Amino acid sequence: MKSFAKWTAVALAVCLPLSAQAHRAWMLPSATVLSGDEPWITVDAAVSNDLFYFEHFPMQLAGVGDAPQAGPGGMRRPPAQLVISAPDGSAVEPQNGHRGRYRSTFDVQLSQKGTYKLAVANSGLMAMWKENGETRRWMGSAEELAANVPEKAEERRVVRTANRMETFVTSGAPTESVFTPTNVGLELVPTTHPNDLFAGEAAEFAFLLDGKPAADVEVLVVPGGNRYRDQTGDFTLKTDSEGKVNITWPEPGMYWIEVELSGSEGVEAPATERRAAYSATLEVLAP
Repeated sequence: MKSFAKWTAVALAVCLPLSAQAHRAWMLPSATVLSGDEPWITVDAAVSNDLFYFEHFPMQLAGVGDAPQAGPGGMRRPPAQLVISAPDGSAVEPQNGHRGRYRSTFDVQLSQKGTYKLAVANSGLMAMWKENGETRRWMGSAEELAANVPEKAEERRVVRTANRMETFVTSGAPTESVFTPTNVGLELVPTTHPNDLFAGEAAEFAFLLDGKPAADVEVLVVPGGNRYRDQTGDFTLKTDSEGKVNITWPEPGMYWIEVELSGSEGVEAPATERRAAYSATLEVLAP
């Protein structure tokens, strides 16, 4: 596998334009471990400075709420595709969706026993160029690029993006079927089940980039509730040569983890750069 020595971290939150790099996008389930027959969860989805506090913008999800609004930075983006995978691999539709001023919400009924994956994954092209002294931006597919972005434009950059955001919920005993990678972009393949995390204990995760180990990359770990602490409490770790990292959780609570990569090595035309990002919301329980 090619070395990632030339790759650098970028602050590109899933579903956010470059002008909103300071903000983080996240999904927050009302519970991650449940029992009983066909329990329900409610999920909040938002973009904010503080985790997990609604104060900036709702996440715009297809099929959840009304038509998309102009997002941070003023660029109107298509709503992101939410995919909810049941333990048997089937797709589950969100219910009771609503988009408010600061957050989107939806419900999920867990009709099967096992682990569910809630994912928002987007890939495509993002172009930036100068026109009459002003910076222009465009997002879309490779097939649409030529019709929307001048080939000889001043300071033309075309970035291939692959962004993924996930959270996991288990009804009854945990299962492993939802962790099969798609081999597109950055992905998490856990050794320790993400619904079996405890404060003071180490969890082992592996990160892949296009199905290959993402070696020597930084993993950012941020505990929720930083709004109420003098110190943010975040810390970073690095994956080993196999893309694996061990995270010891300092205390119980909700956590947000993120991996981001950017570079031009091995990028295929028409793109001139590539960016990949992965984030997940995880719950850590008291021992």
